Amino acid sequence: MIIALDLEGVLSPEIWISVAEQTKIDELRLTTRDISDYDELMQHRLKILDSRGIKLSDIQRIIEDMTLLPGAKKFLDDLREMYQVIILSDTFAEFAKPIMKNLGYPTLFCHHLEVKDDRIVGYRLRQKNQKRCAVEAFKSLNFKVFAAGDSYNDIEMLKAANAACLFCAPDAVKKEFPQFKAVETYENLFKIIHELN
Repeated sequence: MIIALDLEGVLSPEIWISVAEQTKIDELRLTTRDISDYDELMQHRLKILDSRGIKLSDIQRIIEDMTLLPGAKKFLDDLREMYQVIILSDTFAEFAKPIMKNLGYPTLFCHHLEVKDDRIVGYRLRQKNQKRCAVEAFKSLNFKVFAAGDSYNDIEMLKAANAACLFCAPDAVKKEFPQFKAVETYENLFKIIHELN
């Protein structure tokens, strides 16, 4: 069985919320928990960064100071002792490195930023609906897949998996997708996964 986990909101805090807090720009607080259209969300973010003169290096400094969610490293370590774990995230490789280091370098599938002179000018999706496509690919290789995420951009991944649940999801997401069990602790998430094996 492969365990497919979202990154932000499941193992680490939301990067953009941390950026919003550090820069005092409330408009950057919006995440995939708030806006389901990823391109709309990213275009909104890029306009703000450009208008405020915020560079990639500014954001990377903020990410360097971020800590994992409490218990995330132990949960991931315990999970990796028993299962293959892959992080499927809509973050960017240029952001994720310090988080991956803190997590012990698990496998991460994510996207890339387009950067010119330290300015973020765009982004390149590795693949549209990459989380769902990855799960479908694992299943085509005869793996069973369990998926967990917290946001709108995780729903297609959860639907594609053999089994799935929401983890620390906002009430709006839980209400809109009641077909997924919702858990709030790593202990309960681990228990659900272990019961499937």
